[in-house]
Amino acid sequence: MSSVTKYAALAEELARLITSGELAPGARLPSMRQQCERRRLSQATVLQAYALLESRGLIESRPRSGYFVARQRPSAAVSRPAPESVQVDVSELVFHILGATRERRLLPFGSAFPSPLLFPMDRLARSLARSARRLDPWASVADLPPGSTALRQLIARRYLTQGMAIPVDGILITHGAMEALNLALQAVAPPGSLVAVESPCFYGALQAIERLGLRAVEIPIDPVDGLDLESLRRTLDTQPVRACWFMSSFQNPTGLSVPDPQRAAIVRLLAERDVPLIEDDVYAELYFGRTPPQPYKFFDQGGRVLHCGGYAKCLAPGYRVGWIAAGRYATAVERLKLGTTLATSIPIQEALADYLERGGYDLHLRRLRQTLKAQQEQMLDLIAQHFPAGSRATRAQGGYFTWVELPTQIDTLELHRLAAAEGIGLSPGPMFSAKRAFKHCMRLNYGHPWTPELIAGMQRLGALARQSESGRSHGMARPR
Repeated sequence: MSSVTKYAALAEELARLITSGELAPGARLPSMRQQCERRRLSQATVLQAYALLESRGLIESRPRSGYFVARQRPSAAVSRPAPESVQVDVSELVFHILGATRERRLLPFGSAFPSPLLFPMDRLARSLARSARRLDPWASVADLPPGSTALRQLIARRYLTQGMAIPVDGILITHGAMEALNLALQAVAPPGSLVAVESPCFYGALQAIERLGLRAVEIPIDPVDGLDLESLRRTLDTQPVRACWFMSSFQNPTGLSVPDPQRAAIVRLLAERDVPLIEDDVYAELYFGRTPPQPYKFFDQGGRVLHCGGYAKCLAPGYRVGWIAAGRYATAVERLKLGTTLATSIPIQEALADYLERGGYDLHLRRLRQTLKAQQEQMLDLIAQHFPAGSRATRAQGGYFTWVELPTQIDTLELHRLAAAEGIGLSPGPMFSAKRAFKHCMRLNYGHPWTPELIAGMQRLGALARQSESGRSHGMARPR
């Protein structure tokens, strides 16, 4: 039995005991040492199993005490009818919110990016200077799509370390991951067609669908298993879905990840229906566990997964370099690139290749992951201390977002307005849904080092949320 199967099997066994009530809320789980001895498993395998259960909200860790069954477990999934498709109309709302969150005066809890102070900007600048000095003038012609050979070779090598043999010629360099995702969508979804997305969903996906004149159908994210596989199956059975746009790891906005067995099942289901999957995997390097999560692409046997990544979230914000491994759609994607932006900045590509070739990337990532994990712990502690009773926040196993579910009477669009007036940013839930759902939810960013000002901002945001709950906030009517 593989180590992946072992940790997944242990996690599923404990999950059954928890959901059946045999392990009661608050019960202490066997220690790591006890599990290793009883089951003859490695410590890494047990740790992965516990991390998976924690990401599902079934257990919680307590410093110096061990692991315990969560006192407030996620609700079990219930049978639902297939989701209905909708015409997407979110851009005005998104642009309004983003316009506010970009203001430097606002505390960056609503930002889509981690702090630039967490990245090796000086080393990148030196690489940019070196690559500019030695750049072959003919590279501006030779390195048109698919892009810098050196950089694509390094990306292919990274894939290989995760067990994926992606040919160098199958990788296309793009203006950030967002261009990769947009090219993928154009390649597989004709105008007027239906695209399945997660719910809640990254607003950039909704904007792309709206801009291209497509329709969206929202697939719920289950708090235990991530994407609701049965809901996806019912949707495929009843609606003409032409493509899916999903995140497998540390999903924006929830921070949730899909367990490996579920990922494999989703890829198999889409292969059976011959439906392409656009995989947005920009947070893949920001995992908190010992090993990186396997993307949907890892389970792809037929080239139907268009895997999109980038460096903006993990190494080089502002450099705007991404890539796509588009499988059977590679030629179509490359032609779209040639017909739109033509090429990605050659000096920037060569600068990233120089940095990566010189080493230090993995050391930077280890430090970044440790920093983000510590910053997450502090945010979750502040939410627990200062937000209204009953508030719940996801404990992601990577990335830098937590999804906060507030009491249902709180409107986070109104909370956003009140917080912005006091210099505090947040991302309200309705911007992550084509149906403007999740009115009592919000995404918060813990990707910025904590300062007294940020801590005070979280305390004040919690106070505003409590006032919104009671209807006593100045100028706000009581909830109806």
